Amino acid sequence: MFPKNGEDEEEVLEELRSKTADDLTFDSGRILGSMCTYPHPFAVKIIEEFLDRNLGDPGLHVGSQRVEREAVNMLASLLSLEKGYGHIVSGGTEANILAVRAFRNLARVEKPELILPESAHFSFIKAGEMLGVKLVWAELNDDYSVNVRDVEEKITDNTIGIVGIAGTTGLGVVDDIPSLSDLALDYGIPLHVDAAFGGFVIPFAKDLGYEIPDFDFRLKGVKSVTIDPHKMGMVPIPAGGVIFRERKYIDAISVLAPYLAGGKIWQATITGTRPGANALAVWAMIKHLGFEGYREVVRRAMELSRWFAAELKRISGVYLIREPVLNIVSFGTRNLETVEEELKERGWGISAHRGYIRIVMMPHVRREHLEAFLKDLREIVRKA
Repeated sequence: MFPKNGEDEEEVLEELRSKTADDLTFDSGRILGSMCTYPHPFAVKIIEEFLDRNLGDPGLHVGSQRVEREAVNMLASLLSLEKGYGHIVSGGTEANILAVRAFRNLARVEKPELILPESAHFSFIKAGEMLGVKLVWAELNDDYSVNVRDVEEKITDNTIGIVGIAGTTGLGVVDDIPSLSDLALDYGIPLHVDAAFGGFVIPFAKDLGYEIPDFDFRLKGVKSVTIDPHKMGMVPIPAGGVIFRERKYIDAISVLAPYLAGGKIWQATITGTRPGANALAVWAMIKHLGFEGYREVVRRAMELSRWFAAELKRISGVYLIREPVLNIVSFGTRNLETVEEELKERGWGISAHRGYIRIVMMPHVRREHLEAFLKDLREIVRKA
């Protein structure tokens, strides 16, 4: 019910704290199954200072629009592209939808089809429903990467594009993007890479010496990439990113918004009003940490994932789904549902809905958190 009279700020704040007391928080170390994290303190400062900026009306915030363009090009550079076209958006879901929309609009086929791995994020289901695009699912290999041969067999005259994943949500698997790129070039269709998670991991992990396939714009068939700064980039939610190789993809999804302060503004994003502060935070965090700073964040996460995987192997009744590729470790147990339920009762933020438990080594996860988790897991598995 809408209250008749207002209340004191402190009273409202205390009530809000009480109502959200059941929420798990990132700084507690109990959230182990999320791809988001506690935002970097510097990024929080940026949000606080520039909270009123609206990128949906760039005529009012001309400087913020310039900074967003710089942030897009910073991300493009990280992804091996000198100049990119795109936006800081609400997240990987919006980014993926925008890529599919661009492919569909440029293809101009009557019955558009998109080929994607069975491991693809559920955002593509939303994209298919919203855009009238048929999703054609490609099989996975034994290592959970997409079967490139099956992708090729499913290409038709209605195919508007191919999707590859660089860091699957469940297992952190990186598809054979080089082969998908070759396939896309051979058939003259665009390739979209969903690197919502891996985009802020793979460039640094490769620099550290981890063997991971190329996945970005250095591959000529890649026409768009999703990358989420609000994951390993430690920018406050929401801050996703979509980067296109060429302007034509942005032009294909832009619509006229003629009543804004900047005059005739063309908008490509799904959201009209957009939080400018989050785009500024992307820019600020990249400037603040730089490649070396993010490489150190990824180094800790990758080393922690390898240590954790080794510890899991020592527990009777626990098995890895596969060796970790990125900073994600997924495992199964006997009586998995019972194990999941008991872990949650002990306050752990995990999920076993895919048939295994996934632990993501985000920046807020420390070794002592994992040691406590392993202690509980050993006790529960022993009884299960």
